[in-house]
Amino acid sequence: MDVPDWPPGLPALVSATPLPGGMVCAVVGGRLADGRAVVVKRCPYPAEVEADGLAALAAAGTPVPAVLAAHGPVLVLERVGGPDTPPDWAGLGRAVARLHRTVGPRHGWHRDNSGGRIVQVNGWCDDWPTFFVERRVRVHLADPAVPDGLRRRLDRACTGPLPALLPVHPPASLTHGDLWAGNVVDGRWLVDPAVAYVDRELELAFMEMSDGLPAEFHAAYRAEWPPDPGYPGRRPALTLHKLLVNLRHFGDRYVPRIEAVLDGYGW
Repeated sequence: MDVPDWPPGLPALVSATPLPGGMVCAVVGGRLADGRAVVVKRCPYPAEVEADGLAALAAAGTPVPAVLAAHGPVLVLERVGGPDTPPDWAGLGRAVARLHRTVGPRHGWHRDNSGGRIVQVNGWCDDWPTFFVERRVRVHLADPAVPDGLRRRLDRACTGPLPALLPVHPPASLTHGDLWAGNVVDGRWLVDPAVAYVDRELELAFMEMSDGLPAEFHAAYRAEWPPDPGYPGRRPALTLHKLLVNLRHFGDRYVPRIEAVLDGYGW
């Protein structure tokens, strides 16, 4: 098959079938000329950005498919799982807890990467409240999808009560960055990362927004590394980042959910 931007040196793709999902990337399953089963993604961002995140997760011992090649917008991964592969949600929960014990010197990442169609800004910060406010909330406020009234409320929260809620120097944990059920293959492997070193509570808050992650996953994570007792009070505020990402992707149906978070704190 003639595939535009196919990675040089990789055997040709000889068959391809569209796969479900792919809200941002076009995704097909196929087979290379040497017989290997693969997943091929055509991304709206340089594929090497996603390959970098998968490599970081793999180096931390997290189960991810191997990257076979990344060239321009094309990412080629080994195909994992299948109908005969039983899930191991508890094992994955423990693996994510161990991933979070991999810590960096500061909050951020060595490059910006992708949160869906949106650039995820990862410039380094020494303290967590500054990183969360500037890189995960305020960075969204110039987008026209954010209504003016909501923008003003969020900006006021960012000037004082939001950073005051957060611990200043929690461990800068390596995180997947977009951990929901749609980015898990067969209850065993993680895909589609948006990695950064952040307070792990940001990942916990997003994991709890996803109804598809089963109870055994959450229980195994907590048995490996329980959340801090103060986390429940911070959790709603930490969801603001993903709610804003979803607002920019999917429209104003997320406005009431963001307003409810602000109302809950009296902001």
